[in-house]
Amino acid sequence: MRRLLYVPIIHDEADLGSAGKALREKSAALSGEWRWTLHQETVGGFWDEVAAYLRSFAPHRLKVYQDGLAADGEMGRRIVEEAARRGSRNYRLVLDMLHRGAELRKTEDPTLLLLERESILRPSPDSERLGLMHQRDGFIAETIGATLKEGEVGVLFIGASHDVASRLAPDISVEMVKDPEQVQVYFNELLRGREDSELEKLARYMRSPIGGQ
Repeated sequence: MRRLLYVPIIHDEADLGSAGKALREKSAALSGEWRWTLHQETVGGFWDEVAAYLRSFAPHRLKVYQDGLAADGEMGRRIVEEAARRGSRNYRLVLDMLHRGAELRKTEDPTLLLLERESILRPSPDSERLGLMHQRDGFIAETIGATLKEGEVGVLFIGASHDVASRLAPDISVEMVKDPEQVQVYFNELLRGREDSELEKLARYMRSPIGGQ
């Protein structure tokens, strides 16, 4: 059996390079000071729980697929190390997994990543961005299908707005580490909602223990 642990994520400032600071400032302004402080605590708790869950697996069995990563081997590791140095909780976890024996695998098509970045930097219709995301999801699903071998356990870190799961090969057993829809609902409530009690409830879900912890 091929198994995939599906980790839906919310990108933080450090994941987004030069665009990260502007996004953080815009998001903080939209959500308000109290909500943004809660969000920072929630993100920390989320990654603590994901890390604790993944430590329950033998590291040498884990094959890591990462949103936005179009390289493996030495180049891929350098990209992970640089993002971890910038403070990305996602990449710090990936680097820890590599140190303990997990294997990093190329996940994305660099051409599609470049096209998507260009569409973000210039005015472009939502349909174009959604189309590129759909293409990326298809490529990621095909890549996992072609490289995840029988008996291996893959770990996919992917933005919550993506839908790779529905496009994976049927013989891959998918385990949702967190519910992507709930992660997205949390982020939407953070930025656009006004119900503090609802945000707190969603934040508790984000920070809650995973599986049999």
